Amino acid sequence: MTLAKDTAGTEDTEGAADSIDVVVVGAGPTGLLLAGDLAAAGLSVTLIERRPRTAANLTRAFAVHARTLELLDARGLADELLSTGRRIDRVRPFGGMALSLQRLSTRYPFVLITPQYETEKLLERRALSTGVDIRYDCELIGLSQDRDTVTLDVRTSGGARTSTLHTRHAVGADGVRSTVRTALGLPFPGQAVVRSMVLADVRLATPPEALLAVNGQADAFAFLVPFGDGWYRAIGWHRDGNAEDTDPVDLDELRAIARTALGTDHGMHDPRWISRFHSDERQVPHYRSGRVFLAGDAAHVHSPAGGLGMNTGLQDAANLSWKLAAALHGHTPDPEALLDSYHRERHPVGRLVLRISGALVRAVMATGPVRRTARSLGAALLPRIGPARDRALGLVSGIGISYPPPPGARRPAGRRAPDLALAPGPHGQRLYEALRAGGFVLITPPGLATPPGAPLTHLHWRADRRNACVLVRPDGYIAWSAPSATDTELAAAVAAWLLPTTRATGSGSGPRSDSGPAQKA
Repeated sequence: MTLAKDTAGTEDTEGAADSIDVVVVGAGPTGLLLAGDLAAAGLSVTLIERRPRTAANLTRAFAVHARTLELLDARGLADELLSTGRRIDRVRPFGGMALSLQRLSTRYPFVLITPQYETEKLLERRALSTGVDIRYDCELIGLSQDRDTVTLDVRTSGGARTSTLHTRHAVGADGVRSTVRTALGLPFPGQAVVRSMVLADVRLATPPEALLAVNGQADAFAFLVPFGDGWYRAIGWHRDGNAEDTDPVDLDELRAIARTALGTDHGMHDPRWISRFHSDERQVPHYRSGRVFLAGDAAHVHSPAGGLGMNTGLQDAANLSWKLAAALHGHTPDPEALLDSYHRERHPVGRLVLRISGALVRAVMATGPVRRTARSLGAALLPRIGPARDRALGLVSGIGISYPPPPGARRPAGRRAPDLALAPGPHGQRLYEALRAGGFVLITPPGLATPPGAPLTHLHWRADRRNACVLVRPDGYIAWSAPSATDTELAAAVAAWLLPTTRATGSGSGPRSDSGPAQKA
């Protein structure tokens, strides 16, 4: 598991003795959220990013789904992000009947349209405020690990200087061309599904009346969405396109695609950037390799259909961060099983996202009258079939994503917890306010004792007549619940997840083979 080291430049050995709890590679949304969570939990975190600090990150994502907004709410960030964009509360797939997102059972029954750089700015500020050491212009050139340590060789200052970082765990959130994944020797199987798509940020002389302009014809597909500041993200694809990503592209090509798919190019002009790309469907077979984890596009990549990429990466980060913190702090009875559960829970979600986005993009690319008729019929029927409609909305929004219940537990364990109403107190009056403390939340009727020493927040229902007891994980998923419980039963349920507060000093988070099935937490 060693990436060949480039020895050019000057070797800096001063950092060799430093020890860091976690090094995160990649300062996109996934890496920033993860690093901020870990630092907020009291861990020492270094985040390295090969781009210079001043480099613009003109990335593709612009849709923030409901589940991601809930996770940002649990960090006190949702309201600020909402102020940067516009909301879409209904969509018309392939010109069919409107699907109302207002049916979603959440505080955020819509898609927020905002450029990815707004999400990154917010998460970067939070990461810095929690104490993350962010090192821009810092490129990973080598990685190895043993039983106790991950060693990362990095190059900074334009390649003039190299140094070494030692850490207890590392996370690769460094995108589709992940250097971490390459260093681990992990395959990234899959295929290209769409070639020669054109992507640009443009201004429009005649903006569309609807917030979204999207349509697919027999030979072309085009998409326009506003950022709210006069710029529009434009995506176009033509069936005859077979150019390589590196081939030249100009605005005339995108205009022609838009006219074919939309009937007009809306007077596109003054692109601030334009590029050509292809879309892959790929997933790494293991999200954990010893002391190193993969998240976001480093672990899975798919078509932009549905706007699921950034959202899935952020949800990876929310799942992994609290598990790493619990293992490193010694708060969990079985650190290895808990860390393995990251792969067990998130790998199936990544596979599902590949299937959803793949189905959407193949519907867009449907050829022949039979397939296009079937697509139109499906778009017309979906809003009329309640269970299918609600499941589709739940999966795309993330609200319907759930995990297998832990051994010995039954549903609703493993399901996303709604924003439960709580008795007023210092942690707010609803669950996602209480989750801002960063730990487990236990909700019971008054009168039950808090399990001694457990690092959690114990709150009560707003309605005193309610007898149910619920233990919610830091990522907003239900760990355990019961219609009622005694103090002894409550303590036993909490003890299955949490140990009394002590700080681990190096034990309980060693390497694990990634060749077999992950254990359940």
